[in-house]
Amino acid sequence: MRFDLVDLRLFADVVEAGSITHGAARSHIALAAASTRVRAMEEEIGAALLTRSRQGVVPTPAGQTLLKHARLMLEQSARLREDLGAYAGGLSGEVRLLANTNASTEFLPEALGRFLADNPKVRVDLEERLSDEIVGLIAEGVGDIGIVAGTVDVGGLETFPFRSDRFVVVAQKGHPLANHARVAFGEVLAYDLVGLERTSALQRFLADKAARLGSGLNLRVQLRSFDAVCRLVEAGVGVGVVPQSTAARVAQTTPLSVIELEDDWAVRDLTLCVRRFADLRPYAQDLVTSLRAP
Repeated sequence: MRFDLVDLRLFADVVEAGSITHGAARSHIALAAASTRVRAMEEEIGAALLTRSRQGVVPTPAGQTLLKHARLMLEQSARLREDLGAYAGGLSGEVRLLANTNASTEFLPEALGRFLADNPKVRVDLEERLSDEIVGLIAEGVGDIGIVAGTVDVGGLETFPFRSDRFVVVAQKGHPLANHARVAFGEVLAYDLVGLERTSALQRFLADKAARLGSGLNLRVQLRSFDAVCRLVEAGVGVGVVPQSTAARVAQTTPLSVIELEDDWAVRDLTLCVRRFADLRPYAQDLVTSLRAP
């Protein structure tokens, strides 16, 4: 069988994304070329690797076998690059970091920026996911380091503290919620909302919380950043749910009312998780140490 590392990375990305389209984007390959590669792999093996449906793709038994070996070979390739990189001087390699919305937008830019500046030969592949998804992917060895909400069951993973924050509601001055000190999420659902885009882990999390309350999110507009959410809230489009750290920063220059969410899940102790710290490559261990809360 003649599979190259590009084939194996693409197949792993497709399975992890649950979609050929999203897997191709993750591998930075055009969709048509990705589909051709997957079909060629199936023809080479003589068996279907994926079960395709409108909901996406899942691996067949043959696909599961290929996925297991693909991950091993990709891991060996990464270790080979690491060992050879030592001859070039300094740590080199790639770390796959999975984080929820709060961590990736509010805390990681500064913390990760310092680490990358100090380690110019290390690359970090950062992907936003829901906390419970991250735990599963780290346990499977798909990711190296995860950052999840402290309320999530991490099973047998090793954990380290990262940061603490909480979600709050931001509203325009004069909004019916503006004079409240605290409010339940169920009360917020009665109003128009400004939120993050549909692919955001936080937006999916809030949609699930609303569904559990027998309601939906009346989203008037969806944006790519918490700062943009705050600007639209200031304009009177609706109310938003953002990290307290974001609200405090934006409120210094923008006339917004900040209302505390009284739901238990609003408190966010963020946690770093890994399968086993001792098994991480040296530069990944250095990243964990750099990201740990002081």
